[in-house]
Parts: sequence; structure tokens; C-alpha cells
Amino acid sequence: MSWFDTPTPPNPIETARAATSTNVATGVANAYLGNVNQVTPDGSLTYNQSGNYGWTDPVTGSTYQIPQFTATQTLSPQGQAIKSQSDAAKYNLAGIANAESAKVSGILASPFNPNVSPYPGGDPNSISNLPQASTSFNAGGQIQTGLGDAGDITQTYGPADNFSADRQRVEDSLMQRMNPQLAIEKRGIEQQLADQGIRYGSQAYASAMDDYNRQANDARFAAIGQAGTEQQRMNQMAAQLAAFQNAAQQQGYEQNLGAGTFANQAQQQGFQQNAAQAAFGNAGLAQQLAQAQSGFNAQQAARNQWMQEQYASRNQPLNEISALMSGSQVSQPNWLNTPSSQIPTTDVAGLINQNFNQQMQVNQQQSQNANQLIGGILGLGAGALKLSDEREKKNIDRVGTVFAFNEDAAREKLPIYAYEYKNDPAGARHVGPMAQDVEKIDPKAVKNIDGRKYLDQRAVMGNILRAA
Repeated sequence: MSWFDTPTPPNPIETARAATSTNVATGVANAYLGNVNQVTPDGSLTYNQSGNYGWTDPVTGSTYQIPQFTATQTLSPQGQAIKSQSDAAKYNLAGIANAESAKVSGILASPFNPNVSPYPGGDPNSISNLPQASTSFNAGGQIQTGLGDAGDITQTYGPADNFSADRQRVEDSLMQRMNPQLAIEKRGIEQQLADQGIRYGSQAYASAMDDYNRQANDARFAAIGQAGTEQQRMNQMAAQLAAFQNAAQQQGYEQNLGAGTFANQAQQQGFQQNAAQAAFGNAGLAQQLAQAQSGFNAQQAARNQWMQEQYASRNQPLNEISALMSGSQVSQPNWLNTPSSQIPTTDVAGLINQNFNQQMQVNQQQSQNANQLIGGILGLGAGALKLSDEREKKNIDRVGTVFAFNEDAAREKLPIYAYEYKNDPAGARHVGPMAQDVEKIDPKAVKNIDGRKYLDQRAVMGNILRAA
């Protein structure tokens, strides 16, 4: 196979030098764009280049001259006059402050003694010797918490069986009077049915007896109900008696409770009277304390006022000197926020690498084309001679280059062309080298026949286009 021309990779140092140079140039241009001179009614702001700063790139060793700027602020004539007057006034005030500071040194040389106050005040605990406040009083006696027992409440009444025996006695008495009569009536109905020819066990006989049985049961139930009514009457009489007993017990309880309540009310009244007497005594003590406290507060207020006056006499000279030293400043012009125009930095390194990649893609395409060309050349029969004299060709176009070896095994470039033969009426296009170019690399690969040059394919493939 043969070698093909490949693009030389970009030098990283040269790429860095180009990128740094572009960045520095962009930064300088942005500095000139950003340093906008401003003129306002109160003054002007001017930017001027005052020099250059030499900066050396530590990677490439290149030195760049970076401009330095000076911002000059100039007040308007009126503003300058005000500033001059203000500076003069501050100078005079500073002189006065200097003179006054000598006087203040004498004042501060004497330590401040608060104990010489004409209002010495005193210990708040020594306002006056007041009597002890009352903290207890006669409780008025023990509160009555119990009272006489009026007896137990009646919770049951009547016999234990709730008059059941009396009820049964009434029921039995009624049944004893009613059952013989019911038996007589039953025999009369049975005789009547027999006289009528209605036999025992027939449907008519059963119906007649059912009617009789229902009447007999109704009579018995009436007797039972009468016995229950008697039981309820006796129960009500017992309940009324128990209620009367409980009412008497409640009356006795309420009488005992009233006596206890009266005793407690009397004890409470005595307690309140004792408490009122103690409160009156404490109110008198509180009044005496308030009077003594008012006198003490007035004394303390007078002393505090005297202390403030003494502090003011020491602080006032210092405040005056501070005011003299802190004169007001002349208002400065208000600068506008000028529009900022920034030139973007060119990605030189990216462009260089992109161009190298494009060259590599072109080289790959050329290599493919050259391989096709070589394939066409090597496709001839071994040992065949091919007419390749440049003088026998027309419409010649160079389409690529391949590397070949000369007799000294040195690599040289062999141009490849697309062409037509002059004596070919069809005008077919061919691809390959010129015999004159091959002859310069290896004369043995070219044969002269009848004054025309032919390529020895075997020599071309074996020597000139041999694999590396």
C-alpha cells in the first residue's frame, strides 16, 4: 500500500499564542469600549491611557502590551468654587478644634467625682423604719362541717314478697267460689249436647266445649286480675306510708342543716371582720411606705439631674470639637450607568482544531480516492505494459498524490491524474500516473517503445508502490 499526505496537527503552543493574542486584543477593545467619558452639569469624568503594562505569557513566552487608563474627575466651575470654600471652612474649623482641644485636656485632667453631689441620695433600704405589716389575723373559729343525723331513709316498704301471699289468698278465695259453679255449668252443657244427639269427639261437640272453656278461662283470668288489683292497692298503701316516713326524716335533716348553716355564716362574718381590720392596718403601712418612697425618688431625681449636668459640662467641648472636625462634604456628580458593549472573545483554538478536523476529513476522502486510483493501477495484469506517456494523453486533471519509493528507498510524492487518450474516439476517462513522473522516481519502471513511454506494472507494484 502507499502513504498519503496527512494534515500537520496544529502546534499547541502556536494555538495558545493565537488564542491568548486574540483574548488580549478583545480585552483591550472592551476596555476602550467601556471607558466612556461622561459630562454632567456638575462635572466630567474622563478616561485617558496613561501607559502600558508589559505582560508575558508563561506558556508561549510572548509579551503583550496592555494599556493602563487613568480616570480624571473634574468638577464644574461652581462645584469647584464650593469645594474650595468648603475646604477653607474645614481648615478653619480644624484650627479652632485644635485650640479647643488644649482646653479639653485641662477638663479631662480632673477626674470626675460623683460623691461631691449636693444630693447624695441614700440606701433604698433606709427609707424609714416602718412597722411590720400584718400577715395574719384571727380566723374566727372552726367552720362547722357536720350536723345532726335525722335518721335513716326508708328504702323498702311492705313485706319481703311484696304482698304476694295476700294476692294468692285473694285469688284462691275467688277460685274456690267460682270453680264449683264452672263444674255445674260444664255438666249442664255436656247433658245438653247429649240430648241433642251430639256425640263426644264430634266436631260440634269440640266446638261447643271450646266455647265453654274460653268462658271459663275468662272467668278465671278475671279472678286473677282482681287478686292483682288487691295486691297493687296494698302496695300503694305501704308506699304512701314509707313516703311519709322519708318526708319526716327530710324535715329533720333540713332543720339540722339550717342550724349548721347559721353557725357557719356567723363564723364567716367574724372572719371577714378580722380580715378587714388587718387590711386597714396594711393599707396604712402601704401609705406610709409610698410617702417615704416618693421622698426618696425626688432625692434620687435631683441627684441624677446634677450628674447629667456634670457629664454635659465635660462632654460638650468634645462634641463641639467633633462637630468642627466633621464638616459636610461637597456633593459629587452622579455618573450615569453607560451602556456596556462587550466584544465576545473569538475561540481561536476551537477554530484551529475545527480546521484541522476538516483537513483530516478531506485527507481521508483523498485517501479513499487515492486508494481507488491505486486499486485501478494494481488491477492490471502482472508484467503488463501500459501506455502512460503524457504526450499521448489529453484533458489531464490532477486528482491526488500518493507516496512512492525510489531506488534509494526514499519516499517521494507521485501525482495521480484523470485523463483521456488522444487516439480514443470514445473519449473514455482513465486514472493513473504519468510515465514521465514515474521515470523520475524509478527509471527502470518505464519502457520506451517506438518513441513512446510505457509503465512496467510489475516494477511499479513491486518497487515504487511497495507496502511500507
